Amino acid sequence: MTLPRRLWAAVEPLHAVVYFAPETAAAAKAVGLQGYWMGYFAGRLAPLGPIGPAAATSMLFGFAPAMVARALPDAWSFASPADVLRTRIEAVEEALGQVVPDAVELASLLERAADACRFDGRPLAAAWSAVPRPSGVLGRLWLATTILREHRGDGHVLAAVHAGLSGLETTLTHIGDGVLTRGDVQPHRGWSDDDWTQAADRLRDRGVLDAGGRLTDAGVALRRAIENDTDRLAAAPVEALGEAGVARVLELAVPLSRAVVDTGLVPVPNPMGVPRP
Repeated sequence: MTLPRRLWAAVEPLHAVVYFAPETAAAAKAVGLQGYWMGYFAGRLAPLGPIGPAAATSMLFGFAPAMVARALPDAWSFASPADVLRTRIEAVEEALGQVVPDAVELASLLERAADACRFDGRPLAAAWSAVPRPSGVLGRLWLATTILREHRGDGHVLAAVHAGLSGLETTLTHIGDGVLTRGDVQPHRGWSDDDWTQAADRLRDRGVLDAGGRLTDAGVALRRAIENDTDRLAAAPVEALGEAGVARVLELAVPLSRAVVDTGLVPVPNPMGVPRP
């Protein structure tokens, strides 16, 4: 893998704890949010303020609009964005504390990488970059991984849109590449069977998918171009760390991310396609 992709794979499980840890779900419930998905959307978008469903769907890209609209803006009538954000960080600190011992050096390296990000056209990453750094090292570690992953994710959206794909169509190319299965994704993204069929038909008409839903040669080339563009747009943190700095991040982060996966805090496979590094 390229260095930007290796950096993502090494630290993404440390961020992804927030989506699966029982502490996060309990914190969302305690603050007043109703159900897992309201907690997910409110928690991920809290740094943007009381955002509505249209902007949220645009930024999140891969979710069906109706699914987002079931959670937003209602979430903000139960809890303020500030309370959601504060309790979310506290919960993930508690969850990471079960498996992550000393992470001072790793947190510092990832903060240096995050500080190098530019946020033009990247609203999610920009919002998370403005969150004050927590006082605790695990909070700092998680916030840095979050900025980096949203920075890469926003760039991935830019690359996919540039390639002429919608959020669902982009998901179907991941499935066509064998990274995920339909069963991994569809129940967690809100798309109907009709939505799915229509998107697949569009990609077949374009020559991206074959009759069985696998990538054609043209589809493989399209996916490669999107991933290469995503890597290029995610290069700033890698350039700031340098090869030696990235190597040190991998040395420190990979054992922690493997522990997160092996203890069940982040299941593999999962709907985001986060691998065990």
